[in-house]
Amino acid sequence: WTLHLKNVTVSLSGQYKCSFATFPYGTKTAKIQLVVKEEEEEHYVKEVQLNQTLEIPCLEDTTSVNLPNYPLKWLVEENGTKEELVTKELSSPPVYRNSSILYGQTVHLGLKKALKVFPTKISDDGKVFSCHVVYHPERVWRSRTTVRVFGK
Repeated sequence: WTLHLKNVTVSLSGQYKCSFATFPYGTKTAKIQLVVKEEEEEHYVKEVQLNQTLEIPCLEDTTSVNLPNYPLKWLVEENGTKEELVTKELSSPPVYRNSSILYGQTVHLGLKKALKVFPTKISDDGKVFSCHVVYHPERVWRSRTTVRVFGK
């Protein structure tokens, strides 16, 4: 017997019990405790001056995370549209997408998988860059950084 749950939310956490009658042995029961966790996502705001290099760490607190050992990808969001910038799989070089040169900007993967964008432009103000680290086939750490660009 299998229970299939769709659109799983935290509210579905709890103990589930399956009971059925067997002949001639009587009722059989199995119990399972289901714990549904929220997506792990952190939100940041990064301020940068116009025409400077923008460097966004993938995860601000990397003390518990060994980023080189996990695949990751960087995306940029603007006006509800997401574009993939760079992907880094295990033991392979980063793959930069066609969108990795935006309006004459160059995107690079830096130390500790930080995203580097140069030069920053006024059009970068309000863009959201997100890093997705796949640390388990079904679990992803996400960080989202909103950029604020200031003139001199």
